[in-house]
Amino acid sequence: MLIVHCPVCGAEGDETDFHYGGEAHVARPATRDPADVSDAQQRDYLFMRHNPKGLHFERWRCDRGCGKWFHAARDTMTMEFKATYGIGELPPRELMKAATGEWAEFFKDKLAKGRKA
Repeated sequence: MLIVHCPVCGAEGDETDFHYGGEAHVARPATRDPADVSDAQQRDYLFMRHNPKGLHFERWRCDRGCGKWFHAARDTMTMEFKATYGIGELPPRELMKAATGEWAEFFKDKLAKGRKA
């Protein structure tokens, strides 16, 4: 059983009280300039996802409390939630530094510049 904590309303419960929403920090290409979105960009947005063994960053929805989406950092090996944070926020700095593989590459610029998600 996974224990999840909503960072928005403070609700806490098991995974049946929440809804998994896939990978976190996926930018929709059409929100910026829909006319310039290539087929490859749209394909990557729809189908290409990280699938790491270990620390992973995900979207979850609080079904028990506020109904808001939020982000979570979870270890896919232990199933432990390392942190939850707002939908427009980045994970805690120590988790961005602990990320490996494609996630490390994703957070590299954000760690250097301190940018938002």
